[in-house]
Amino acid sequence: MNVVVVGAGAVGMLTASFLAEAGIHVTVAVRRQEQAQKLNKVGLTRVNLDGTKTQRQVGATTSLSTLPHQDLVIVAVKYGQLQTLYKELSVLPKNVPLLFMQNGLAHYEEALQLPQQTIAFSSVLYGAQVQNSSTVLHRGLGLCKIAPARGDHTIFWELQQMVDSVFSLKLAQNAEQMLFEKAVLNCLINPLTAILQMKNGELLTNKHAFFLMQTLYNELIDAFPGLEANVAFSDVVAVCEKTSANTSSMLADRLDGRKSEIDTIVGAILKKALNNGHTLPTLRTFYHQILAIEESDEGN
Repeated sequence: MNVVVVGAGAVGMLTASFLAEAGIHVTVAVRRQEQAQKLNKVGLTRVNLDGTKTQRQVGATTSLSTLPHQDLVIVAVKYGQLQTLYKELSVLPKNVPLLFMQNGLAHYEEALQLPQQTIAFSSVLYGAQVQNSSTVLHRGLGLCKIAPARGDHTIFWELQQMVDSVFSLKLAQNAEQMLFEKAVLNCLINPLTAILQMKNGELLTNKHAFFLMQTLYNELIDAFPGLEANVAFSDVVAVCEKTSANTSSMLADRLDGRKSEIDTIVGAILKKALNNGHTLPTLRTFYHQILAIEESDEGN
C-alpha cells in the first residue's frame, strides 16, 4: 500500500511513523524543502512512551502533483491550512481516497465538496508532540477512529488489518457524529489547558481545574440530550490519564504564538448548542478568554 500523509505536524508525523512501521510505503508531503531533504536522508524517528526510539524510512516531497498514483491520501494539516490545500486536492485523481484528520467540525461539509469518490474522516485520541523536523514524541495512548462519509470502505478496512499490531485503529459508522463527539472532548480539555497552561494530566490533579472540567461537562450534557451515553465523564478522565504528559494542540499554539483552532472546535460547538437553545456560558467564557489571549499576543 502506498500512502501520502499531507502535513508534518505532530499528528501527521506520528501517523506516518506508525504506518511505516506496519510495512506501508509512506510519503510525507511537507511545505519546506529543507524538511523534505532531511526526512529523505535520515527518515522519521518516533520517541516511544518508554523512551525508546523507532526509526523508519519514509519519502518526503513538497509537491503532491509530482507523486505517482497513491492508494490513500491522508490530510493531517490543521484546519487553517486546508483552505489553500483544497485546490491541490481537487486535481488529484477522483479514484484516490482521501482521509481527513482535523479537529473540529468546520471541515466536514467543505471536504465533501471535493470531487474524490471516497472521502473519510478521522478522530485521533493519541498524544503527540513534534521534537524537530524529523522526530515526533508519542505522548499518550489512544484510539484512532476512521469513519467513511462516502465511497468504497475497502481501503480503510485493509488499513485497519495492516496496522492492527502497531496502533489501535477502529472503523466508525457516522462521520459527522464521530467528529462532534471528538470536538466535545476537545472542548473539555483544550481550552482549559491553554488558559491555565497545564498539561492534560494536570486537569485531573488540580482540584480547581477538575471542578471547571466537571462544570463544563454538565453544561454540555444539558445542551445535547443523549451525549452522556456516548461521551461519559469517565471517558474524558481516561483521555486525560492516557495523555497526561501531552501538551494539547491549543496550549502548543499559545506557547508558540500561533492562532489556535478555537473557532473550528469551540466555536462550532457553541453554534450547535445555540441551535438547541443553550448558550453554554462556561464554554463561551473560555472561548472569549482564548480569543482575548490571541488578540493580546497579536498586539505584542
